[in-house]
This record gives sequence, structure tokens and C-alpha cells, in this order.
Amino acid sequence: MRPMQANRHTTITVWDPLIRIFHWLLASSFVIAYVIEDERLNLHLLAGSIIAGLLLFRLSWGFIGTPFSRFRDFLYSVAEIRIHLSGLLRLSASSHPGHTPAGSVMIFILLASLALLSISGIALYGIEQGHGPLGFLTEAAGLETMYFFKAAHRLLADSIAILIALHIGGVLLESILQKQNLTLAMITGRKNIQQPTKEVI
Repeated sequence: MRPMQANRHTTITVWDPLIRIFHWLLASSFVIAYVIEDERLNLHLLAGSIIAGLLLFRLSWGFIGTPFSRFRDFLYSVAEIRIHLSGLLRLSASSHPGHTPAGSVMIFILLASLALLSISGIALYGIEQGHGPLGFLTEAAGLETMYFFKAAHRLLADSIAILIALHIGGVLLESILQKQNLTLAMITGRKNIQQPTKEVI
């Protein structure tokens, strides 16, 4: 008799409650802020403030959080990202307990873009309304500066909306290839993964 490698599926907890709350609260806050724009400024500002606060939380949690939520746990090399993307083009599934290499790239891009969106929003609020951490800009900045931040804020928001659409598409594709509901996993925190086992034949 000789040992033979086989795979068995097991369910593990990947996403902790704070990460799951962060994910859905961030998504809903962005949608609210994006849809209403300046029609209801107070609600737009509230949603934007929540986004900024969530980003500060995610920054700290990326260093002191649970496994799979720490940045170092989903840092992949360029080669790993290229191999993963090549596999996706061939519609080939790959198993990753946490973020996939392609997913990790999207997460970092989204976090950076949302940070820039928050900064541009705070600057624009300071210039136009004279309030907030950058309220002093209302006297120092001219119309050209205001138009710049307004255009940057709008461009960033539209770009993030496109990134979110790509992110959703990627999650759906990975869900099909991995034969599991990754959206549900972000609700329950649990995923099915393959673990090698040895069988004796």
C-alpha cells in the first residue's frame, strides 16, 4: 500500500465580525454618498465621515487585526498575481483562504482611492463651507482650487464606482470557479477550503 494525496473540504472562519461590519458599512456609506451627492448635503457629509472613520479603523486593523485581515496576510508578489490572473483568464479555480492575489490588488486600490476621495471631500468642504479640519482653506483657496477639488472628488467617486463594479464581477467569477458563495462568506465569515489529506491505497 502507498499513500495518495487527496483533497477534502473543510469550513473555516476567515472574516472576523469587525471586518464584515466594516465591509458592508463601507459599501452602503459609499452608495448613499454617491447617489445623493449634494442634494442632501448633511446626509452626504455623514456618509463621507463614516467612510473616513472606517478607513482609519481599517488602517489600524490591517496591522493589529485577526489573521486574514492583516495586510501582510494578503500581500502577494507580482509573479503570484500574474499567475492568478492568468488562471482566471483560463477560467481555472485557485484556492486561497483569504483574499486572492487579484482580490488583494483590488482591495489596496479601493482603500487608496477611498482615502483620496475622503481627503478631497474634506478639502472641498473646507473651501466651500469653511468648516471641518481644512476650514481655513475657505480664505486661502481661490476658485481654481475649488474647481480642482470638485473635479477631483467627482472623478474619484466615478472611478470608485467602476472599481466596485469590477470587484463585484470578480467576486461572482471567483464564486463560480471556486463553487462557493463568496458574498455569503462575507456575511457569515466562513469559507470552504480544500485541505490535502493522505489516503492509503
